[in-house]
Amino acid sequence: MKAQPPHDNLQRPDDSPVARFRRADDPEWHWLENRDDPEVVAFLEAANRESASWFAPLDELVERLYHGHLARRELAVHGLRTPLDHFTYWSETAVDADYPVWWRHPNGRDDAAEIFLDLQARAESHHFLELGDMALSPDEAWLAWTEDTRGDETFALFLKRLPDGEAVKLLEEIGPELTWAEDNQTLLFTRYDATQRPESIWRLPLTEGTDGATEAGEPTLILREKDPEFWLGLGKTRSREWLVLESASKDTSECHLVPARQPATAPRCFRGRESGVEYSLDHRPGHFYVLHNRQAPHFRLDVVDEADPAGDWRPMIAHRQEETLEGVDAFSWGLVISARDHHEAQVYLRILELDDAGVIGRDERLPLPETPCSLALGDSPHFDSRRLRLREESFILPVTWLEHDLDSGERRLLKRQPIHGDLAPEQLACERLWATSHDGERIPVSVVMRANLAGHPLPTLLYGYGAYGEVLDPWFSVARLELLARGMAFAVAHVRGGGDRGEPWYLAGKLEYKENSFRDFLAARDTLVENGISDGEQIAAYGASAGGLLVGASLNLAPEAFCAAVLDVPFVDVLRTMENPDLPLTTAEYTEWGNPDEPDTRKRIRAYSPLDNLSAQPWPTVFLQGSWHDTRVPYWEPAKLYARLTELGTARGPVLLRTDMAAGHGGASGRFKAWHDNARQDAFILWALGLESREG
Repeated sequence: MKAQPPHDNLQRPDDSPVARFRRADDPEWHWLENRDDPEVVAFLEAANRESASWFAPLDELVERLYHGHLARRELAVHGLRTPLDHFTYWSETAVDADYPVWWRHPNGRDDAAEIFLDLQARAESHHFLELGDMALSPDEAWLAWTEDTRGDETFALFLKRLPDGEAVKLLEEIGPELTWAEDNQTLLFTRYDATQRPESIWRLPLTEGTDGATEAGEPTLILREKDPEFWLGLGKTRSREWLVLESASKDTSECHLVPARQPATAPRCFRGRESGVEYSLDHRPGHFYVLHNRQAPHFRLDVVDEADPAGDWRPMIAHRQEETLEGVDAFSWGLVISARDHHEAQVYLRILELDDAGVIGRDERLPLPETPCSLALGDSPHFDSRRLRLREESFILPVTWLEHDLDSGERRLLKRQPIHGDLAPEQLACERLWATSHDGERIPVSVVMRANLAGHPLPTLLYGYGAYGEVLDPWFSVARLELLARGMAFAVAHVRGGGDRGEPWYLAGKLEYKENSFRDFLAARDTLVENGISDGEQIAAYGASAGGLLVGASLNLAPEAFCAAVLDVPFVDVLRTMENPDLPLTTAEYTEWGNPDEPDTRKRIRAYSPLDNLSAQPWPTVFLQGSWHDTRVPYWEPAKLYARLTELGTARGPVLLRTDMAAGHGGASGRFKAWHDNARQDAFILWALGLESREG
């Protein structure tokens, strides 16, 4: 289908924002990178007005989608109650609220509930609010948290005495992560360098003054990472014995340990970094359990004596060709292992019970509700707990929380996301297809639709990401029901570069193998058509962030494969971004994309970078979205693509740009505005697929 605008309401080409702001001496629009130039804001606002004008006839559809979404969703949300040592904690979000309120009551005293953090009230004085981290002191007497009120992912640190002490701002311009030491008087936090890389970890002593006011001492530096390709992170073992300070790049890691009860102790390196070797660890008294890929590309699990981490690492789970080990969680009774089956592209959880000598006495997989699905260990803070909280969901299974009793094997439903309206989850059908890519590799493709429409070629939205080893395990979406109800199919291409088929899948889609991602995406599209799932004239593509690179590069390779595309905060100026080490995150990305200072690498990146490969081709109609405060993918990347596609003038439909001037990389922070923004892009998709007149 050739996408046509629903009306003639775009400005004349000679009066468009692109024509009015074009600079003859800068045909690539690099001047947009100067955010201090007032014409940059003027250009973006003009493009926003143009976009709003184009969308005006679809405004009614946007509102129907938005309110249809609200009608299907339980707006009053009550979080799961989680008991800690002294209190039970949960969150509640009111029907008309954007943000949750956090509650607690003494264990066994649910009649004595009290509010201890009201994010809805805190958001009233800000256009944007994002909670970075929230950390309770071990004695549950203090709450620390970080807030971002601009969308640029820089945070302020707050502390309050529970339950109703005054919130005191202690620090600004820090990273989001927080960890308490076990002395109840020491907080650990991170700070950024000039490129917004978490490059240092600090210790902050806290005391309560004689007047009850919070007093913070002078922060003390405890670890600094000088290598610009590495960043620092914080954690604590579930045993609460060790603070873990991790330094990591995209393919190498190194852990430092501090006794949690003696936070002033100098950090001790667990094992020095080796290029290309990643490891993570957890702890049970007497032993560390280390997940690593040293001479084991898909990772293996070793155990080492707590008293001698540099000693022999003894194997517990050997390297296997058919699966990747993804995580280890230690409890007093044993371990929970997260692993991914390469052949089926499916995650599972494995229970290892250990006796006093550390010998495995029980080794079993937890059951899956269906395949494909998502399965993860939920919030299980108690080291001795034999009742595990699990989180399950799929494309047709709403988010479900269960309690699994290790002794009886019984599973108790704790909560399932309620769904209202005329399209119930049991009326949906999900399929897993396997596409054959250009080199013969099998590519998983997931698709969900109304069950009564299965077997008929449907208008389809194809989604992909394919970077950093991130997996696209199945997820349930209430907003998606509005699209499915109108007769659309939703598909996910699990392309190489992601982690959907384990570590080999990631490695086969990065650096010199990056083109595999784009070829896989196009193969997924063709397989949907060949299997009668999708109408080949009505397939739209969606990609966000690095997924925007995936879709943009795929469109340059095969622009007529799709009738439309949505590119949300898209990473499309890859070469120029990677050539600028002063931008946030660039140096840390060298192991993902390569360092363009190397001629062969520069040539390779240039060969696929979407903005470097535009030509007078029939791109489909496209809706581009950016954010003014985005530090990961700057606003100018979608803005440049909009300008240059508009100047080429060969797209088969409108090229639209909308920049959120009050948000960052993740978009709007309040849930209602985020849902409304989602309804706008869904209206564009339905229009492009010829479904805008159908009712949900």
